[in-house]
Amino acid sequence: MKHSLALRLALPFLRLFTALIFLVLGPPIVRGSRRVPRKGGVLILSNHISDIDPILVQLACRRTIHFMAKSELFEIKLLGPLIRWFRTFPVKRGEPDRAALRHAIELLKLGEAVCIFPEGELSQSGELQALQRGAALVVRKAGSPVICCGLQRTNRILPYGSFRPRISLCLTKAAWGETKSFDETAGSAEILAWAETELRTLTDQTGST
Repeated sequence: MKHSLALRLALPFLRLFTALIFLVLGPPIVRGSRRVPRKGGVLILSNHISDIDPILVQLACRRTIHFMAKSELFEIKLLGPLIRWFRTFPVKRGEPDRAALRHAIELLKLGEAVCIFPEGELSQSGELQALQRGAALVVRKAGSPVICCGLQRTNRILPYGSFRPRISLCLTKAAWGETKSFDETAGSAEILAWAETELRTLTDQTGST
């Protein structure tokens, strides 16, 4: 379940490589990265506006992350084996995927960092969409701290529905919120309301509803 030694050794070089790519396409600004716990299980919740979002989240985090990704990606030639190497794990969209949620919980209990995009799909408009209840279940059952990462303007590099990156002529941004812990008595509404508030604040959408 844990990342391989080869990946951990390669990550600094991969981070440098992706940083150079972002520098050309849309220089990244990262804020609050020191808020991410350096060890122990931590669940990362991020908004989702572009297919390159996982790359920026990993670039903005010092820890190696396990990402939950839609199952269709694992069927794509070359991409499937690559994301498996990164220990990304699949989730079936459109239905409660209990196996994926259990896997996320197990990873967190093993002390790993896990990232979920709780909207469940890309936002076509860039506005934050309704958060799915599965994320709240993981938060309660894992008992690990949770932190939000707000992304901005990655969709200027790779817009919704596009497969070709472009030079965005603007800065991209990854902003980390504060960590918070919930126990099993916390309700889904409470957890999701907190996450929505965090993500709207971190993405400058506090005026949106």
